[in-house]
Amino acid sequence: MTSQTTVDKVPRSPESPEPTPSQGLRGHPWLTLFSVAIGVMMVALDGTIVAIANPAIQKDLGATFADVQWITNGYFLALAVALITAGKLGDRFGHRQTFLIGVIGFAAASGAIGLSDSISLVIVFRVLQGLFGALLMPAALGLLRATFPAEKLNMAIGIWGMVIGASTAGGPILGGVLVEHVSWQSVFFINVPVGVIALILGGLILRDHRAANVPRSFDILGIVLLSGAMFCLVWAIIKAPAWGWGDGKTWLFIGAAVLSFVLFAVWETKVKEPLVPLALFRSVPLAAGVVLMALMAIAFLGGLFFVTFYLQNVHGMSPIDSGLHLLPLTGMMIVGSPLAGVLITKVGPRIPLAGGMALTAAAMFGMSTLETGTDSFTMSIWFAMLGLGLAPVMVGATEVIVGNAPMELSGVAGGIQQSAMQIGGSLGTAVLGAVMASRVSNDLPGNWTAAGLPPLSPEQADQAAEAVQVGVAPVPPDTPAAIAGKITDIAHETFMSGMGLACLVAAGVAVVAVFVALLTKRGSNADAAGGGVHI
Repeated sequence: MTSQTTVDKVPRSPESPEPTPSQGLRGHPWLTLFSVAIGVMMVALDGTIVAIANPAIQKDLGATFADVQWITNGYFLALAVALITAGKLGDRFGHRQTFLIGVIGFAAASGAIGLSDSISLVIVFRVLQGLFGALLMPAALGLLRATFPAEKLNMAIGIWGMVIGASTAGGPILGGVLVEHVSWQSVFFINVPVGVIALILGGLILRDHRAANVPRSFDILGIVLLSGAMFCLVWAIIKAPAWGWGDGKTWLFIGAAVLSFVLFAVWETKVKEPLVPLALFRSVPLAAGVVLMALMAIAFLGGLFFVTFYLQNVHGMSPIDSGLHLLPLTGMMIVGSPLAGVLITKVGPRIPLAGGMALTAAAMFGMSTLETGTDSFTMSIWFAMLGLGLAPVMVGATEVIVGNAPMELSGVAGGIQQSAMQIGGSLGTAVLGAVMASRVSNDLPGNWTAAGLPPLSPEQADQAAEAVQVGVAPVPPDTPAAIAGKITDIAHETFMSGMGLACLVAAGVAVVAVFVALLTKRGSNADAAGGGVHI
């Protein structure tokens, strides 16, 4: 396998000889993959499983709608802000130790949420979940990069991507079962035994790998600037739907984020051992992989956000039924990810990545044609196509980013990969949400009047628009059946118009990603599988 990246490879030293096959449990590649997959599954699952529990939490703890939003926002905000710094900690102190600390903290925070009797404690422990999850995710990639030989790394990342995709898509199903048949607390308690299993396996199997020339100091100012930039950016994205994209507060935080990123970039050129050496981004394939991961997340997570409302509020499905209807998407990701790993190993990432994003664009275009009465079979076709398109992108973009980084920065590269996905997902939800809101605000008054419904006051119109944006018909109590039917039809038709436009925008983003994928190139993995010191 040849290397065509501008990033320097890690030189071998007497302490880091050529890799030899692992003997026994500790350091065994496939057992390492199994061990880290269990920990990664917890973090990925919690990204979506909690959404199903939110209504029960709101009712049980007497929370406001804004409080419930922070159950999700606090988690993603902490995760996005801390990922790159957490990757640096893994590079410096060892990915094994960082991974195990992340597992312990994540499981403990999960148990604490289940024992919480106030919404404020739930939010605090969700933030801690995000911070410990940030330790865990880049460390998992760093362990895979250091353990697997080059010819098997893509397959390993394929299975790793499969676990993340299946956990993300399976969250609503498991969450629905637990909330309906046990309690909302069980959604969090389930992480405790899973964490114990991951900790035991990790202690027995994982071997610490450290590159011989890993930086020994910490770029404290760089950490502060980057964390501040990430916080301001993600905060602006989270608050923009409520504040408005034209509001001064939104642009104040966006401006602060840009300024912090600029100061961070300037500082990184001056410090002796930077947090993120900017030379990383001289590698066009690595930079393209980061952009591709963000674009993929915008199209996938932004589009999927509305699909759950479509299934539950327009088709009237239960959380469990809506999760089951997404099984074609999950199934294709489970089947497609390992196969994508094999294909990428044989032909390189460029063609599979471009093809995957083209398939994703076609699936999102197909989803834009869904109607209120679309049958399950037709939906399944588009969902399956989406899963099949996403599989090579999840695998290939990860390999491009991590594989084009030197071994001593594999944790930082893993943090960059995860940060791109988190920011892309947040941006996709916010931007496509703004598209939906705009279409509903434009179409609902005219549709309402054309149906001959009683006029609404400005306040009632705003409340109706908010309901319609998530597919809910704003039917007042004691409304006659005939009028209620008209309101429901108008609400659902208007929602479908907004969802169709949002899916078309997501398809356009996916088309742009096709051209970005053409800039990718196979990473230099010649020093994988023990290219550092074994401890």
